[in-house]
Amino acid sequence: MHLAGFHIFVCMNQFSVSRAVQDDIPALVGLINSAYRGESSKAGWTTEADLIEGEIRTDSQNLKNDMANPDSVLLAVRAETGGPILGCVYLQKRKNRLYLGMLSVSPALQSRGIGKQLLDAAEEHARLAKCDRIFMTVISVRQELIQWYEKHGYGKTGETAPFPDERKFGIPRQPLEFLVLEKEV
Repeated sequence: MHLAGFHIFVCMNQFSVSRAVQDDIPALVGLINSAYRGESSKAGWTTEADLIEGEIRTDSQNLKNDMANPDSVLLAVRAETGGPILGCVYLQKRKNRLYLGMLSVSPALQSRGIGKQLLDAAEEHARLAKCDRIFMTVISVRQELIQWYEKHGYGKTGETAPFPDERKFGIPRQPLEFLVLEKEV
């Protein structure tokens, strides 16, 4: 579902959330990679750096493909219109559910409410897209992240999913799997 008029979602805490555009891709790639992998990610409160070898979580082509999907949107948080991107989240409508992925906040700005604001924007998007649930996959050993999502109303479904065997975006340092978390909206 493409929501053409869907632009500004939330403007609180001096941040605004809006749909990312193609010109944002270089900044998004840098942000996402810094939030998930490499030494820069260790400046935040949660990271995959110790779990997955490599510094690449995504690349420009992957984001272009995601943004080209008419059922998907990538939302970006900025302190001001046209300012630098501080956080983002990928959303994809799948029937009556909304998949949430790549929730990323600049490691230097984590714990300031930006992630929560992105979750609120995702829930608003779900309602506008006529979805009754939001679901995501989280690496099962990332207990601090799972607890953060649980604090915001997401629960474990009991489902698991295998970690991709594809090595394009890093090599696991140990066997990994995903837990599926879900929230009714």
